[in-house]
Amino acid sequence: MELFLNFPLLAAVTAIIFAQVVKVPIRLLLSKEFKPSLAFSSGGMPSSHSAAVTALTTGIGIVEGVTSSIFAVSFVFSIITMYDATGVRRHAGEQAVVLNKLINDFQHFIDGAKDWNQKAEYEKRKELKEILGHQPIEVFFGSLTGVGIAFLLFPFY
Repeated sequence: MELFLNFPLLAAVTAIIFAQVVKVPIRLLLSKEFKPSLAFSSGGMPSSHSAAVTALTTGIGIVEGVTSSIFAVSFVFSIITMYDATGVRRHAGEQAVVLNKLINDFQHFIDGAKDWNQKAEYEKRKELKEILGHQPIEVFFGSLTGVGIAFLLFPFY
């Protein structure tokens, strides 16, 4: 039960849950599309990765102080995580879009091939996940979410 007394951990987990859940109403407001599965997927606004690491770092800063070594480690970890979310993971998602297009084009090409339609669906293809990373604005709002949640929760700690 002492684990629940760890404020930085509580702030980070709360930020993840909040950021994941709030993606559903944001999508509904922006595109009129109700998609509850967004609460369990990566990518989207706001970045739950950014919310988590900034809430963790902010929580550590509040509890341990911004001059502590653990704050420095967490801060660097946060920067690397957010850079990765906007860089490597986002570009992997963009490549998935192109690969899925190639697969669809190839599928169309061979639809006329003998016996193709008789094959089981799993033998034909599987689309790659395209929303892996985040746009910089999603990371920015994810970090604001994390910092805000840490400061909002601390008085209750």
